Amino acid sequence: MANSLGQALSTPFNRFLLALEHKDFLTLWTANLCAGSAAWALIVSRAVLADEYTELYLWVGVVTFAAMIPRVFSTVITGFLADRFNRQTVLQWTYTLNLAHNLVLAALVMLGVVNIWILVVLSLFNGTLRSAQMTTTQSLVPNLVPRELLPNAVALNEATQQGSRFVGGLVAWLVANYYGIEPVFWACSLLYAIGLVQVARIATRSTGVMDARRGFLGNLVSGFSYVYSRPPVLAMILIVLGHCSLTMSYEALLPVIAQEKLAAGEEGAGFLIMGVGFGALITAVWLAGVQGDRTRGMLFLIFGITSGLGPIILAISSDPWISLAATIAMGMNQGGFMTITHTVIQTIVDDSVRGRVSGVYSFHVGGSMALANAANAGLVDVSFLNAPLVLSVGGAAFVVAMFLSLTNKPLRTIYFPRPAVAAAA
Repeated sequence: MANSLGQALSTPFNRFLLALEHKDFLTLWTANLCAGSAAWALIVSRAVLADEYTELYLWVGVVTFAAMIPRVFSTVITGFLADRFNRQTVLQWTYTLNLAHNLVLAALVMLGVVNIWILVVLSLFNGTLRSAQMTTTQSLVPNLVPRELLPNAVALNEATQQGSRFVGGLVAWLVANYYGIEPVFWACSLLYAIGLVQVARIATRSTGVMDARRGFLGNLVSGFSYVYSRPPVLAMILIVLGHCSLTMSYEALLPVIAQEKLAAGEEGAGFLIMGVGFGALITAVWLAGVQGDRTRGMLFLIFGITSGLGPIILAISSDPWISLAATIAMGMNQGGFMTITHTVIQTIVDDSVRGRVSGVYSFHVGGSMALANAANAGLVDVSFLNAPLVLSVGGAAFVVAMFLSLTNKPLRTIYFPRPAVAAAA
């Protein structure tokens, strides 16, 4: 009887969380969860401060833009470094510098000497390091588990990326609601300190492969030529670029919606982010147990179409609970879409250029999110526009884009893979 119960309990673990049995992956997984949670709590808290300092939503967008735009220029360099040097060492340095940044920001906020320009500069610094962390982590994950567990590991890693919205939003909401906005920055520092300790414990050492004939610049940009010469990889990056621009660039809009539409106060933005993270976490963990390219491809198409519906519901609703349900739906669909994207890309690229391809991926995705967030915040200040309208138009536009993507042959082979193609992959 006891053995039967133990087998029943171990079955879900073996299916969904099997990669966590590998020590180095578990260590990286916890570090990534801490860093991601701190990053999302910082995004919400900096937005609140920007609104308090300027009372202009445009500045909320500028601060958010500053935290995201480094993915355009830093990830390509970081991807090169992750292939040129030991990936664990590169990751450890990013955590160390980001912890120092958090301590400085927390001290400045506590002393009351921070202003909007300091906030923008520190957001830019934090975003640069955060982008470097994400790129290096993506290139390191496949080295920590056997190849047959790579889809499971990528999905679980994406669970930390998406699920950290929940933890980060929860930290921002709870601490700000009970103690004020200043202690949130100290809480973020603590999370980064825990992450640094975990990263230092990773024993695996790995690097990519440099082509001696190309030189520095040739190796640096080789990730672009790799991506652009492979239609399935390029098609995936372009559809995700549209997804992030139209459905996931809402960080600068949430404080507006929480304060003006839901009357939840500025702290309500953390509550809405928490809903997105909770939904994304559920889906990412569930996808870790999904086996088979045919099932994964069909889910990719479905998640893409439904990703645009959550923002529309959030835009229409004036009820806090319906709005929370909408954010959970946003997290489930958008998180599922991004998780499958990472799984597909990581399983079809060569490890020799994995860091540089991750950098190219972040270059497109991060740049689109940064620009879209800044544009959305600026549009809200236009007299005949508002946050719900901007949010709903973006969601509807991506639903249309997903149906149009059915005309793209590389994407169709991902949505509806043939058994022979799936076996070859």
